[in-house]
Amino acid sequence: MKTRYSFGGDDHIFAEVDEEMSLEAFFRSLSVTKVVKESQIDGIVEVCPANASYQIKYNPDQIKPNDLLAELKSIESAMKNAESILQTRVVEVPVYYNDPWTHETLMRFRERHQDPDSTDLEYAARINGFDSIESFIEAHSGSPWFVTMVGFVAGLPFMFQMVDRERQIEVPKYLRPRTDTPKQTVGYGGCFACIYSVRGAGGYQMFGITPMPIFDPKQEISHLREFMVFFNPGDIVKFKPIDRAAYDEELEAVETGRFEPVIRELNFSLDEFQSGIDEYNKNIGEMLHGN
Repeated sequence: MKTRYSFGGDDHIFAEVDEEMSLEAFFRSLSVTKVVKESQIDGIVEVCPANASYQIKYNPDQIKPNDLLAELKSIESAMKNAESILQTRVVEVPVYYNDPWTHETLMRFRERHQDPDSTDLEYAARINGFDSIESFIEAHSGSPWFVTMVGFVAGLPFMFQMVDRERQIEVPKYLRPRTDTPKQTVGYGGCFACIYSVRGAGGYQMFGITPMPIFDPKQEISHLREFMVFFNPGDIVKFKPIDRAAYDEELEAVETGRFEPVIRELNFSLDEFQSGIDEYNKNIGEMLHGN
């Protein structure tokens, strides 16, 4: 992988780590931006990591574009042989798959879908070779996901599944975007999962909904009082399928201030992960509940 740099106007540098998404490209992007932040280079205004790229906003009155470019190339060169270790957190996200709210919404927009005669889950299961919705949900929730980017809409996480490339779930977006998506919908487009942080337009396939708020601009919800956005790039998410009774119970806990996400700290090693993906993922799942 060779990073491609380009200037955006007078105050941005865009770095494309790779043309296609991979955990290796994501790690390089995240690692470089982490060092950039820690280096406190004069003139840098904002650092924005993305799925397989990053963007730096800078003040040209404080640092010249070519000088900043040289700094970035120097940081990347110094990191080429560094071990890929990330101190992060594992978060369990409960999901009510095939819920009535996203189902009602998707049925209103079938004329915008590739398969108007099926639901989003049925379509996704079929084109990915699964024999049932249940087996598709098992695959979707069975392995953890890396949060590779937060944005587009405030607080919305994009997530990449931690499995071999041949096992990646891939589903196209709607032919035309919907004008409505329920808040906290678990969606899917391309190779990325997401959680819609607010109600609004959207084009991702809809698989379910979580009772767990991930964005609160008023910072009134118990686990969002310190910061309005819950997720950070580098977080690891493990989806937990729940039924209607569990959804209602957890929603009540949110509304009464008793809900607390299940979170564990983890020093993630990309090398160890790649040497035994399934075993590593199994350990991630077990650590959430102390098994």
